[in-house]
Amino acid sequence: MKVRIDQDECIGCAACWTDCPEFFEEGEEEFSQVVEEFRAGGDPMAGTVPENLEDCVQEAADGCPSECIHIEE
Repeated sequence: MKVRIDQDECIGCAACWTDCPEFFEEGEEEFSQVVEEFRAGGDPMAGTVPENLEDCVQEAADGCPSECIHIEE
């Protein structure tokens, strides 16, 4: 599972890093980002989800009010 956060759509509401802090965190500009451990190519807006966090990440994406978390299987 891969994740991309569209920073232009992110409103920095904290929903994703509250729902799934193992994968998402607050970035320097108060927008969401992927924690360093799971970033794809060092990109804070993209990541590869480990199997044990797939449900958590999916719940965070489903709960995002701005729908800025995009998941690819």
